[in-house]
Amino acid sequence: MYTISELAQEFELTTRTLRYYEELGMLKPKRTESGKRAYGKKEYAQLKIIMRGKKYGFSLAEIKDIVLLFDEDRTGIKQLEKTIDTAGQKLHEINERIKELNELKEDFEQMIQGFNKNLHDLKMNENLVRSQI
Repeated sequence: MYTISELAQEFELTTRTLRYYEELGMLKPKRTESGKRAYGKKEYAQLKIIMRGKKYGFSLAEIKDIVLLFDEDRTGIKQLEKTIDTAGQKLHEINERIKELNELKEDFEQMIQGFNKNLHDLKMNENLVRSQI
């Protein structure tokens, strides 16, 4: 069992973040007799999923759906199906963003090439004018 402080330190989070995940219903720690939060293996595993989801750009709502599916289906099949579906959507978004960035890159390369040509022409004209003086 972990205290909130121990779990926060383990995952390099603040205790406020863990309480926020609890408010969202993503974590449901048990309570000791004195009312302190007690996190077990289940909450540890859920927090690993939360952190992985955040790393890969999943929204908190998407992560919550994935985390809570394990309670619904202990085989993990539904959770894995949802993860695959969500990851596939993220991959599509990433590919679209890469396409947009490549187009932007090409635009910048053409713009810089045009500016370099203009600069070269201006310098050539300046040198021509100087040589005529």
